[in-house]
Amino acid sequence: MDADQIRSLRPAMAAFVERYGEFFNRRATFEHFQRYVLGLLADLDRKSVEPIALAAGVAVRTLQEFLAFFKWDHDRVRARLQRDIADAHGASASEGIGVIDASAHPKRGDKTPGVQRQYCGETGKIDNCVVGQHLLYTDNHATNPFSCVLASDLYLPRSWAEDRAAGGTRCKQAGIPDELTYRPKWKIATEQVAEAIGRGVRFAWITFDEEYGSVPGFWFELDRLGQRGVGEVKRSFTAWVTRPACRSLRPEHAPRRVEHLATHSPAFRDQPWRKMTIKDATRGPIVWQYKHAMIHLVEHDPDASGSAPIPTDRRYWLVVARHARTGETKYFVSNAAADASIEPMLRAAFARWHVEKWFERAKQECGLGAFEVRTYTSLIRHWLCSTLAMLFLAEQTTRLRGEKSTHHLRAGRPRRQHPRVGHLEPLVA
Repeated sequence: MDADQIRSLRPAMAAFVERYGEFFNRRATFEHFQRYVLGLLADLDRKSVEPIALAAGVAVRTLQEFLAFFKWDHDRVRARLQRDIADAHGASASEGIGVIDASAHPKRGDKTPGVQRQYCGETGKIDNCVVGQHLLYTDNHATNPFSCVLASDLYLPRSWAEDRAAGGTRCKQAGIPDELTYRPKWKIATEQVAEAIGRGVRFAWITFDEEYGSVPGFWFELDRLGQRGVGEVKRSFTAWVTRPACRSLRPEHAPRRVEHLATHSPAFRDQPWRKMTIKDATRGPIVWQYKHAMIHLVEHDPDASGSAPIPTDRRYWLVVARHARTGETKYFVSNAAADASIEPMLRAAFARWHVEKWFERAKQECGLGAFEVRTYTSLIRHWLCSTLAMLFLAEQTTRLRGEKSTHHLRAGRPRRQHPRVGHLEPLVA
């Protein structure tokens, strides 16, 4: 937003930030919080500490210390954010969808917490980057969807945890707490879902990509939470349509790849394709065909002793979806009840685009990936402030939608107008 837009929204922004004022012990710290969130909303070329501090007219070092060392309870700020979403969207809980995903941020050097060479979706290759694990809430509205990230946590790679175990100082120098150890992304995700549920957020569905869905243990954690989910699995994911007659290492009793089940199992082969429109896009309706049947997952993989895999007692859904025009095929698993309707399940499975759009906007509009920090606390606080800035924009979008004035978030802006010093002064006295 430019200076005029920031000025027009100051009353609304003041009311927004005041929700979190009780979590700051000192007024001066709360004022830095306001400046930082405003800076993330401002029309700056970069949205890291230095340009925000210069635009706010405060010392760069002061704003760095606000993120890294000043006392304020960012965990309670996150909890309040989640409770606000629960209160505002509890009535539409039957439509709410949680989307689990990771987002990578390319970084140089080796000092940023969690940085290492790993797959980076932003660059599309193995790159030096930091990965955050996120949980997003969306109401999946067909025309005017509301979306907000509920939790963002650092994925700590094995190399960092192993350095600590070997007596290295990398984690200590980055201020990473000793209790934060390596955890697969799916475990971080289940902890985030459990936390949000514990704070009143209700999800009709949780959805995710094959990195999560292809882990049987992830499904068992969703079962334990009593949370219904639907997510993509790899074509190599294995399961049984019918339980094997006995536990055996013989090939005829082994689980089959889902791509083979979809092709050769009578449960799928003898079933006609059904059609459904996922959504209406600008280029026309997006139509997929699908088949579905119940399966047993692998509850226990063979271990070093060579024991046979064990099928789950309960059954899960396997849905094979094929794009009507391109022929692209996806495989989805769900732990929904046996009498669940397939079409709402698939609509939820295809709702992952909301988190991709949120990442795109958060990086462009609110500096989600613009952090230039060397401490864990700074990183978590930066992500949280970016999320709050995005939440403010989401709440204001409904109010401003339909207005075609220069005070609209995007309408009528012929050029960039960078905020001058003083335009990022605190909102709440």
